[in-house]
Amino acid sequence: MELTKTEKNAWRMFRIMGEFVDGFQTLTEFPRAITIFGSARTKPDSPYYQAAVKIAELAVRRGFPVITGGGPGIMQAGNQGAHGAGGRSIGLCIQLPMEQSGNPYINVKLDFHYFFVRKVMFLKHTCAVVVMPGGFGTLDELFETITLVQTRKIPPMPILLYGKSFWKGMLTWARKTMEVEHAYISPGDLDLITVVDSPEEAMAALGEVHPEPPHQVGETPLD
Repeated sequence: MELTKTEKNAWRMFRIMGEFVDGFQTLTEFPRAITIFGSARTKPDSPYYQAAVKIAELAVRRGFPVITGGGPGIMQAGNQGAHGAGGRSIGLCIQLPMEQSGNPYINVKLDFHYFFVRKVMFLKHTCAVVVMPGGFGTLDELFETITLVQTRKIPPMPILLYGKSFWKGMLTWARKTMEVEHAYISPGDLDLITVVDSPEEAMAALGEVHPEPPHQVGETPLD
């Protein structure tokens, strides 16, 4: 028997709740992580791929778990670096018809049907974000993170853009057009971002950020 629209919505609600519960229960066991965003299309021979591997290795050596979107490209690089360094390599995988669900370097895996649930999980368990070059999905993750920090929905955290040449045009446009010409962002908003050009610069930009002990739901951002 075909479900009514009301019944379909009810099942959708339970599925959403189930994804949140699964994410909270799994990730609250770990200290806060470094999250690495970037393109799924980046190849292993790319300097950006190799940089993401190194950043993840260095993060693990400082005691951080590493979270990625669990797919190929930069996500695989982050998981590869964390896995190779013997750390917690977390993949928050999204179910998409055109991409694999989970790369081989993940040792903690969560699958999501809903992008918005997955995005909450990224930032609820993160103390710094490294944004490698990428496309629309990467920009979506970047600007959501900036907006949540800007509006104080989450505490301040390092937001690192890797690759000065890649991000230069966007940042120039944001300052000239968004800030100066139209005042759509406030002076100082772009200071929420730090641009780095090497894994070592990325680690230095974390400053005094350290992994926190496992936390309880209700004591974290996005409450």
